[in-house]
Amino acid sequence: MKNALRRINTPSRVVVAAFLAVVLTGSTLLSLPVAVEAGREASWTSALFTATSAVCVTGLAVQDTATHWTFFGELVIMVLMQIGGFGIMSLASVLALLVSGRIGLRARLNTQAETRTLGQGEVRRVVAGIAKVTLAVEAITAAVLTVRFVTGYGEPPGRALYQGVFHAVSSFTNAGFTLWPDGVMRFVRDPWICLPLALSVVAGGLGFPVYAALRRNWRRPRRWSLHTKITVGMTAILLFGGAAAVTAIEWGNPATLGGLPPGPRMLAGFFYSAMTRSGGMNSVDVSQMHETTWLVSDVLMFIGAGSAGTGGGIKVTTFALLGYVILAELRGEPDVTTGRRRLPEQLQRQALTIALLSVGTVALGTFVLMTLTPFKLDRVLFEVLSAFGTVGLSTGITGDLGVSGHLVLTILMFVGRLGPVTLGAALALHVQTRRFRYPEEGPLVG
Repeated sequence: MKNALRRINTPSRVVVAAFLAVVLTGSTLLSLPVAVEAGREASWTSALFTATSAVCVTGLAVQDTATHWTFFGELVIMVLMQIGGFGIMSLASVLALLVSGRIGLRARLNTQAETRTLGQGEVRRVVAGIAKVTLAVEAITAAVLTVRFVTGYGEPPGRALYQGVFHAVSSFTNAGFTLWPDGVMRFVRDPWICLPLALSVVAGGLGFPVYAALRRNWRRPRRWSLHTKITVGMTAILLFGGAAAVTAIEWGNPATLGGLPPGPRMLAGFFYSAMTRSGGMNSVDVSQMHETTWLVSDVLMFIGAGSAGTGGGIKVTTFALLGYVILAELRGEPDVTTGRRRLPEQLQRQALTIALLSVGTVALGTFVLMTLTPFKLDRVLFEVLSAFGTVGLSTGITGDLGVSGHLVLTILMFVGRLGPVTLGAALALHVQTRRFRYPEEGPLVG
């Protein structure tokens, strides 16, 4: 027992073990007969897939949430989404503070010892701040949705409140579960539904370190940290750039945006772009989109959202750092700089490692799924990236992948949710120094 505990005696491993425990607990609850509607099968595979999707805030589903699960099952899913979203923000923020040295903790100590020995007050302040942000955004989103459901769609107040809270949690945690079989397609023309959901997704994807920086200097952007500048800037570029690309490509597609007036078309394009960042809800039929739109979606899903946020992907900061490295190399500059700051070489290697390992994971997952299923590359790649990026969008093949395909996606969701976070922290905390250096020699490149 002591040896087993010693093996997980690092922050990253504790995070993985904790999330795995929550997934298994959720799977057990969802496999109970009380969690599924009468006449539906309480499958362990289905329960495991759904629990993983909820805890990893992905949103992919093998069963229709509205018709397969009972009220108890839906509550379990909502709680799992909240635990997954809040947990990843808290743990990623604490790990980020460990890495940055803002809490003076030793890398060799485990998470429990770290928070008990030198950082109890600081860690509690961070977790309390994350809780406040989470509850504030979810409360505002739930209030707007509830009022709209009552006034615009005649829902009873109790049902409207439940729908509002469920989708507020689902959107802020970037989980993407909905209580309607068609996602939110029925609300594609309604900005009072689509905009709160989209903005909540974006808010969850920014990450608590950004909120902490904005709270201190929100009127003075020049004093923002480099992380905040990159996250906010890249989020805006990808959000509006993706919206423009999707809207332009799908503008004349009668099966998606083509049948809508100009205003709702732009709303639907913006909503879809926000959801590719890890939100996972759909207001149009993704399976009817052009292959070019799927390709744009693949890129957005792979990049993902901000570090220490509820979104997935390799993170916008990782993507931006690689861009700065390329730009410096093209300019022939010895240092990688941005905003009058020099980026450490260790950070550059970490970004490259995370990106290449993520590419390898996606490639392997795509190969395995193409071997196991009859679907073509474009749909399979979309599905794999949606799982790895914890997005939840689908071209409609999730339910037809079979048990083996579902297990592959389950692994991808878990790896995609925790892999970049824990790998980044592990690389940053595991720094070794040598007392010697080998002679330098480089092979030909290019």
